[in-house]
This record gives sequence, structure tokens and C-alpha cells, in this order.
Amino acid sequence: MIDPFSFAQFFIPLIFIIVIGGIIFNVAKGVSEWHSNNQQPTLTVNTRVVSKRTETSRHMHNHNGHHHHNTTTHYYITFEVESSDRIELSVKGKQYGLIAEGDIGKLTFQGTRYHNFERISNIQI
Repeated sequence: MIDPFSFAQFFIPLIFIIVIGGIIFNVAKGVSEWHSNNQQPTLTVNTRVVSKRTETSRHMHNHNGHHHHNTTTHYYITFEVESSDRIELSVKGKQYGLIAEGDIGKLTFQGTRYHNFERISNIQI
């Protein structure tokens, strides 16, 4: 029979290492993307908004016996440039609400970082 204490001595540190490793990986990935974006030129291109989407995640925290729920929403817009290439960028909620599918305008971005969208028209071409 397996000794529960020896199993816990192995399992608990293993879970701790996995969680800490995941956190370190995500931080490194974010810093790498930030650095990569900073190395890219800022471009302004003619574009058309082809789609919008949201991604919602819910987190539950237990603090002093009280359950707290947090909901986070991420907003994404897909732009199509004149060469028919598509770029999906993360935007703030305010920009998401002001931009509609079918809008035509000038997109300013740097790598994967959204800067601005200046609407010229919302007529489909």
C-alpha cells in the first residue's frame, strides 16, 4: 500500500513547480512579445474590418471564506489589408465598441500592438 505521506511529499512540490513554471513561462512570453513589438516599425495601412470577437474568462477566488468572482473580457478585431492579408489585433473595449464590421479606414499598428483606427467609410467594397 502507498504511504499517503510520502505521496504528498512528492506530489505537493510537483504541483508547486508546475504552477510556478507556468507563471514564469507566461511572464517570459509576455516580455518577449513586448520586446518584439518594440523592434517592429509602426505602420499605417488601408484596411477593412472583417470581423470582431470577444473572449471571456471567469476566475473564482476564495478569500477568508468569501467567494469572489472576476470576469475578464478580451476584445479582438480582424482587419484585412489591401493585399488580402488579415491581421487580428487585441483592442480595448472602447475601441471595440466604436469600430464596426465593414468599416474602411487606416489602421496604425506595431507588430501585434494596436495603436489606432481612423474610419474613412463603413461601406463594403
